[in-house]
Amino acid sequence: MILPTPLVPAGPLARVNPVAKLGAALLMAAPLVLTIDWVSAAVALLLSVPLLAMSGLGWRRFWARTAPVWIAAPLTGVTIALYGETSGTVHLDWLFVRISDGSLALAAATVLRILALALPSVVLFATVDPTDLADGLAQRARLPARFVLGALGGLRLVGLLVDDWRELEVARRARGVADTGRLRRVLGMAFALIVLAIRRGSALATSMEARGFGAHAERTWARVSPWGAREWLLLAAGAGIGLTAVAVAIATGSWNFIVGPS
Repeated sequence: MILPTPLVPAGPLARVNPVAKLGAALLMAAPLVLTIDWVSAAVALLLSVPLLAMSGLGWRRFWARTAPVWIAAPLTGVTIALYGETSGTVHLDWLFVRISDGSLALAAATVLRILALALPSVVLFATVDPTDLADGLAQRARLPARFVLGALGGLRLVGLLVDDWRELEVARRARGVADTGRLRRVLGMAFALIVLAIRRGSALATSMEARGFGAHAERTWARVSPWGAREWLLLAAGAGIGLTAVAVAIATGSWNFIVGPS
């Protein structure tokens, strides 16, 4: 039997150290959380397009991974447009709904802000291997080994939840208890999945403690987490995108500092 060859991302940023990706995402997002205006969000989103293209994520995987973002952003914008702060001309006033120039502008800025914050983070981390991330956090970010290994173990178990859900569904159908009462069936499966996750997490914690993963002694690592020029370039690009977005917003008078008076 010939096993299929795993898909290896081929983009220039696919093999960049995950810590650099995390740092770049934070540097791009930090200025945007201080303001709500469409100029800074639009500039950051536009400048991040080359990074998204170099991530090594195919178009099919791109839309699959970012689908929740594309759904959540417009829904948030609609909510703010209907119930946001009123200013300027009021276009519709009915019960609790009041659509005005101010609420529409705030809705547009919020949609762009969500896209600018979420898309780079989701796309950059779509090609990150959990073990590589743990190696980078321990060796480059100097986080405690106990915390890193515990987080890695938990992250590895997240992928099993989908398989557990499918097995529970098949088992219930085999017993003939999944034909009616869809809501009750979902609630019962959710409770069973929580119990199963707690039991598996407890077993994992016990086995890791028995193998010495909880020791406070200095730990060695099987693989070296690489760090070089491309990591520094990615961090510089993230900082440049964030600072450019802020500079353009201030220059155009659109900067709206949300901490304190605007």
